[in-house]
Amino acid sequence: MTITVEPSYDDVQMLVDEVWTSFLGSEEPLLPGAPTDLAVGWSAAVTVSGEWHGMVSVELPTGLAEEVTRRMLMVEETLDEDVADAVGELVNMIGGNVKSLMPGPSVLSLPVVAAGRVARPSDSVEVCRLDASWAGTPLLVSVYVRKDA
Repeated sequence: MTITVEPSYDDVQMLVDEVWTSFLGSEEPLLPGAPTDLAVGWSAAVTVSGEWHGMVSVELPTGLAEEVTRRMLMVEETLDEDVADAVGELVNMIGGNVKSLMPGPSVLSLPVVAAGRVARPSDSVEVCRLDASWAGTPLLVSVYVRKDA
């Protein structure tokens, strides 16, 4: 049986802020932002399956994805493989926290990472959208659920 529950905007905002701060520090806070037409350079998604079914995605412009990678890995230069790892780990942590808010038991998939936008399943609808900015650059975290749930 699938349970129809959606994470609240406030819960998603709080856990994204916690994950962001744990990875990147609190010197430059993650700020709520206005919806924008984001130039997605990198994105990643994880799915949750079990009592609750959903998908969590993170979308970042290229420059922000590279800066996140430099700070997470404490490196000066980034390779695409490093960026993919960092963006994948970011969505993995956010997705795991969203999973913990939802009814269980459930499992979290491995991250899918793309240079560009990760496609969402056609049978899903966005139920929570967190537009934010970090160091003046917009980013997006979304939670999707199946339409038939």
